[in-house]
Amino acid sequence: MKIAFTDNYEDLSTERGYQFKFNCQRCGNGYLSSFKKSTIGTVSSAARILGNFFEGGERIASSSDEAHRMTAGKAHDDAFKEAIEEIHPSFIECPRCTQWVCHEKCWNDEKGLCKQCAPDLGVEMAAAQATRTVEEIHAHAQVAEEDLPSKVDWKGKRVKAACPKCKTPLSKDLKFCPNCGENLYAAKKCAKCKSDLTPGAKFCVECGEKVQ
Repeated sequence: MKIAFTDNYEDLSTERGYQFKFNCQRCGNGYLSSFKKSTIGTVSSAARILGNFFEGGERIASSSDEAHRMTAGKAHDDAFKEAIEEIHPSFIECPRCTQWVCHEKCWNDEKGLCKQCAPDLGVEMAAAQATRTVEEIHAHAQVAEEDLPSKVDWKGKRVKAACPKCKTPLSKDLKFCPNCGENLYAAKKCAKCKSDLTPGAKFCVECGEKVQ
């Protein structure tokens, strides 16, 4: 079997067993392989314990350590290959940048590229709007708070990077979530004055009514 991962993993193996952590080269998230117990390591530990009770134990432990050195290479390689087979389905190699990225967070299924090469447009639009909003706030820092709504389109449509209900990332500006069907732009109304509610608000900004 061809070993695909060569520079995006950490070897967490000890004499007790083998385990590897594979990292996404975009987001850095780590995926641990299942722990595989080492038979040689168990024998080596047992030999050291016996050495505390029997004369010549030092010689037994040395012999065990020598056996471990002779066989750990193949055992380690076999464990590594098994770990790759286990973790490989969670990773995809981007054909453009050749980085290994996690399928769950960093792969754009629609484009067939990693999100570094083909970002989700919905996420980028939301981030751009947020940046623009911050710039507008700084630009109007000297304006009285009650004058801001007349100068900034605070109630305009805001692109969402993820569904507020199920948190699914949105690849583009959509009206409904493709995962749970949530209406992404349905304006919530105040039960008392019927004014549009600001997303996440606990109280209505028009009448002060508590949001249920």
